[in-house]
Amino acid sequence: MTELFEVPLLALLGQLLLGLVNGSFYALLSLGLAVIFGMLNIINFAHGAFYMLGAFAAWMLLSTFGVGYFGALVLAPILVGSLGILVERLLLKRLYRLDPLYGLLLTFGLALILEGLFRDWFGVSGETYEVPEALEGAINLGFMVLPKYRVWVVGFSILVCLATWLIIEKTRLGSYLRAATENPQLTQAFGVNVPLMVMMTYGFGVGLAALAGVMAAPIFQVSPLMGSNLIIVVFAVVVIGGMGSILGAIVSGLSLGLVEGLAKVYWPEASATVVFVIMAIVLILRPAGLLGKEQ
Repeated sequence: MTELFEVPLLALLGQLLLGLVNGSFYALLSLGLAVIFGMLNIINFAHGAFYMLGAFAAWMLLSTFGVGYFGALVLAPILVGSLGILVERLLLKRLYRLDPLYGLLLTFGLALILEGLFRDWFGVSGETYEVPEALEGAINLGFMVLPKYRVWVVGFSILVCLATWLIIEKTRLGSYLRAATENPQLTQAFGVNVPLMVMMTYGFGVGLAALAGVMAAPIFQVSPLMGSNLIIVVFAVVVIGGMGSILGAIVSGLSLGLVEGLAKVYWPEASATVVFVIMAIVLILRPAGLLGKEQ
């Protein structure tokens, strides 16, 4: 048993840094889910499919139109977010007065359709997407060599998460969004276009998922299965942070990435389930999540 904890400090630090990279993806994806649920009360099970679409959009932009990585960071979220707006206008807006279960079932079915289409078109082997030239190479930290691209992923993800939190919590636009969520009729009476805000909010949340997909493309293979392999963990992260809590999604995403890194050092067999164990404990002790609001 003592050998379990006799892990070199440098190896531990290296694994924590790698865990922080995974945590950055968890934070960005769970942020999009939290925005959609907090503002629209929709459990968006198609989030993993939109993440996959973002990665494929980056790959197609490069292979077909020659648009590089930094162009894809802008264009892919816009394209996939526009698809999300179309889904909201054609399908989801009909379900707002019904039980949230209907929205979950619809988005789950949409995820299956998108994944099935891309499996039929591209197979399951996946496509490669090269790291952009500007972010090639690595930084020698002494105890490990960390690729520059992974440093970029962590830094840019945290920047996007904090910017989103500031917009929603500290600006007039954010106050309109919160008001439209709590009392849409009264907010509409004050001249705020609530349907437009709802539509743009869903598109923004979907765009965040696509942005995460673009950032994941150079690290993971661009595959139709990449979203379904990740979305269950991301839902667990959102539940731990608190459904609809923006700050909770960010903090729990980054923290659970570090916890996974620790588990891979001290107990590798449990690294795939540690997030779900933590979720069960949090739900027992605080059903609303760590930073969620009690109903």
